[in-house]
Amino acid sequence: MDLHTILVLIGTGVIGGVMAAIVGGASVITFPVLLAVGLPPVVATASNLVAVSAGNFLAAYLDRAILPPFNRAFAGLVIASLAGAVIGAMLLLATPTRMFEQLIPVLLAIATVLFGFAGRITAWMRARAQARGKGEWKMGVTSIPLVLPISVYGGYFGAGAGTLLLGALTVATEGNYRRANAAKNLVSSLNTVAASVWFIIHGAVSWPQTFTMMAGCLVGGFCGVHLSRRVSQELMRWVVIAVGLLLTAVFAWKYWF
Repeated sequence: MDLHTILVLIGTGVIGGVMAAIVGGASVITFPVLLAVGLPPVVATASNLVAVSAGNFLAAYLDRAILPPFNRAFAGLVIASLAGAVIGAMLLLATPTRMFEQLIPVLLAIATVLFGFAGRITAWMRARAQARGKGEWKMGVTSIPLVLPISVYGGYFGAGAGTLLLGALTVATEGNYRRANAAKNLVSSLNTVAASVWFIIHGAVSWPQTFTMMAGCLVGGFCGVHLSRRVSQELMRWVVIAVGLLLTAVFAWKYWF
């Protein structure tokens, strides 16, 4: 790698680490940069998950005081996160490269749309539950039906998984952003580590680019935890949506036309 590539990867890692700690969506930025420096799509996905895992773990550790209690439900959360991520990683490595290239714009679009409409989707789910006479719709932070499918998606692609988790967990914590964000960072870190182990075993990680970006993610994750109490979450939400839509268009043009 030349100096320019190193600086780009470190800088992107810092930005991604900050975003991951504050609102999620780091892979929407870090993944395309790994593609831009020459990594094939599947290798870029695997390397991206390994790189961002360190920042996620650091953010979760720094906010450990507001994590869910370590009880049976928490153990279920951990198992669902790990199992879902491994399933997603297995699906990724079984996907032909050309097919995965065709899926990239779709996955980015889904992640962006679901994140952008997370509030409306959860409000609709509440209204639907009430209309069926089931009373107030509630979902705990440790709900396996909530965590498992997003963990599978996170292990398969990663981009947008953190933002999806944050949207769902915010509802589960009745609007307590700090608790939801801490749980999101923990689940995201478990997802990335589990998927990373699978990718490493199968030799799907490009280490020079991964370690370089990981260094930036650690710095960004540390800064992001402290900034999360000050930066407007609505501003960050719109930044993620705008970047997600832009990248969806860029990769649709690249792989579809």
